[in-house]
Amino acid sequence: MPNSAIKKELALTESCANRIGVLQNLEKNPNLMLRIMVLGGGCSGFQYKFDLDDAINNDDLIFELKGTKVVVDQTSLEFLSGATLDFKEDLGGSFFSIDNPNVTANCGCGASFSI
Repeated sequence: MPNSAIKKELALTESCANRIGVLQNLEKNPNLMLRIMVLGGGCSGFQYKFDLDDAINNDDLIFELKGTKVVVDQTSLEFLSGATLDFKEDLGGSFFSIDNPNVTANCGCGASFSI
């Protein structure tokens, strides 16, 4: 489990905020937010799950940049404290990426991690 002394924040890059805005436009729903969850599973123990959502649950925390929002439930935030969410485009494709200081190991496929 991550160190509880770490500030419970999630930083968003401009690239991430811009991509969420593009997704809102594509879906014709300005209320869409990116939801991030940390789930058990994957070859290293945990994995990230990304969804689009326009609802906020009671245990959600909201992180915002440039009018776009990312929601994370309190349990998942324990694993994401101090992380930065980015959107990357390269020859391999385009994807949301999390730079997470709590991660001690990643799997070769990049889809799961351990703490």
